[in-house]
Amino acid sequence: MTVHSQGAVTAAPEDAPGRAAGESTTPPPPTGSQEIHTPPRGRRSRLGGLVPYLLIAPAVLSMAVLLLYPLVKNVILSFQQVNRKELITRLPEWVGFDNYTELLKDPDFWTVVLRSLVFTVANVLLIMVIGSLIGVLLNRLGTKMRLVLSLALMLAWAMPIVASVTVFRWLFDEQFGVANWVLRTLGFSGYEQHNWFESGFSTLVIVTLLIVWGSIPFVALNMYAGLTTIGSELYEAAKMDGANGWRTFWSVVFPNLRPFFMITTFLEIIWVFKAFAQVYAMNQGGPDHASETLPVYAYITGQGLFRYGLAAAISVLTIVMLIAIMSFYFRLILKQEEEQ
Repeated sequence: MTVHSQGAVTAAPEDAPGRAAGESTTPPPPTGSQEIHTPPRGRRSRLGGLVPYLLIAPAVLSMAVLLLYPLVKNVILSFQQVNRKELITRLPEWVGFDNYTELLKDPDFWTVVLRSLVFTVANVLLIMVIGSLIGVLLNRLGTKMRLVLSLALMLAWAMPIVASVTVFRWLFDEQFGVANWVLRTLGFSGYEQHNWFESGFSTLVIVTLLIVWGSIPFVALNMYAGLTTIGSELYEAAKMDGANGWRTFWSVVFPNLRPFFMITTFLEIIWVFKAFAQVYAMNQGGPDHASETLPVYAYITGQGLFRYGLAAAISVLTIVMLIAIMSFYFRLILKQEEEQ
């Protein structure tokens, strides 16, 4: 029993005999070692800094094996003479810049270069214009018609190149082609068994139709996806200001989708400039080499003429020209980003 200063009497609890009045019931802290083992900050930061590099290491290694190694071997091959003799003896002859000198002095090479540039510009312009228009159409259509058109675009995009080339060769066949039949039906003369592949120009026109047909879905679907990010209030504001459809496109749609146009055009230039299967499978670069582009020219030089060193030099110059074009295009992209 304990008597407080106010005269109150309290009894000590029975289960704690002898506990002093006012004694804390909190158990005493442990007397053992309280040292916490933590990794050094420097070591932990080093491990955290290595994680991103470890994550991208498989992709970098794959690209080095699949892209960088063949590119280096191709550059080395371009400085060598590898013809039939060297291919059999496996003793290539080092000729330095002779392959490049021969190409730069060859007028046929520059003809192919000019043809490739014109072919690329024509295809990219048609793809971007028609693809953008179809993308706008997708944005205006109802749900059902948009689904039907999207499925049609996906089927065209998914068709293998060789299969699509076969279809186009049948459409423009000399005897059973649909193109000749349609033109005769419309009353045009001179299309009885007309050979559409008798000249390099007409062959490249058909190849252009094929490439544009196969590339439009990518641009159209991406255009539609970009249009869905533009708020309806911008269209309403343009309508209140009295802007017509064309003015709305240039003042509202195009500024908001400028990054899309730049990146898509960049990708299309690369894809069209290096197009090989469509041109070669259509007419093997003929007739009389009149429809050859740079990739086809390099392939025929190597596989047809067995001049592998010269073919490697053509491919290296193709890459250099593509990098030069892309560097100019990248400067435009960076300039526009700085202006924004």
